Amino acid sequence: MASLLLPLLLPLLLLAWAPLPVEAITAPELRGGRSLQDLQPDMHGRNLQQQEFLKASLEGFDLSDTDLRGAVFNTANLQNANLRGADLEDAVAFASRFDGADLSGAVLRNAMLMNSKFTAALIEGADFTDAVLDLPQQKALCGRASGTNPRTGVDTRDSLACR
Repeated sequence: MASLLLPLLLPLLLLAWAPLPVEAITAPELRGGRSLQDLQPDMHGRNLQQQEFLKASLEGFDLSDTDLRGAVFNTANLQNANLRGADLEDAVAFASRFDGADLSGAVLRNAMLMNSKFTAALIEGADFTDAVLDLPQQKALCGRASGTNPRTGVDTRDSLACR
C-alpha cells in the first residue's frame, strides 16, 4: 500500500519544500531606512529618528525642527538645507555636505561628523557638544560661531571648544 501512495505524495512533498519567490530590497530598507522615493522637500517637524540617508540628495530640503536623533547620512548632500532647530543628537554624517545649510539652534550633541563639509553653514545657537569633527572644519566653524542653543542653553563657541 505504501508503495502505491509514495508516487502520489512525492510531488506534494517536493512542492512543500520549494523556495517561495522573494522581492529584493535595499540595505536601508532591511534596517528600517527610508528609500529615496519617500523623501519630500518639506520634511519639517517629522520624526526621522535612526533613519538612513545613503547618497541622498536633500539639497534645499526643509528639515527644520525635525527629530533626526541617531540618523545616518552617508555621502548625503544637505547643501542649503534648512535644519534650523533640528535634533541631530547621536547622528552620523560621513562625507556629507552641509554647505550653506541653516543649522541655527540645532542640537548636534555626540554627532559623528567626519569628512563632512560645513562651508558657509549658519550655526548661530547650534550645540556641538562632544561632536566629532575634522580639525579644519572645527576651526572654520569656530571662526563664525555665536549664540546659545535655545534648548540646551549651551554656548555654540563652548560646544565647539573654540579658543
